[in-house]
Amino acid sequence: MKSYLIGYDLNKEGQDYETLIEKIKEFADDWWHCLDSTWIIRTESNASEIIDFLVKYVDDNDELLVVLLDKEISWRLPTECSDWLEQYFTED
Repeated sequence: MKSYLIGYDLNKEGQDYETLIEKIKEFADDWWHCLDSTWIIRTESNASEIIDFLVKYVDDNDELLVVLLDKEISWRLPTECSDWLEQYFTED
């Protein structure tokens, strides 16, 4: 299973984040969300499929970024955020 970083900016005041958040969770087999507007999801899909799915839930002036993650990753986060990352990104 692959890991993707999703970042978004919803540029209209009063934007409906809840719908987009629910759709990200719906699309993912597993997910991480400890930073505002940043998610990591686990899925068998590719980046284009993720964008194609999520673009229906944002406005034309909003921005979406989907990046395939590799094993090289580093972070400085609280323990509750680190545990999930360690499960998928630390070397055996």
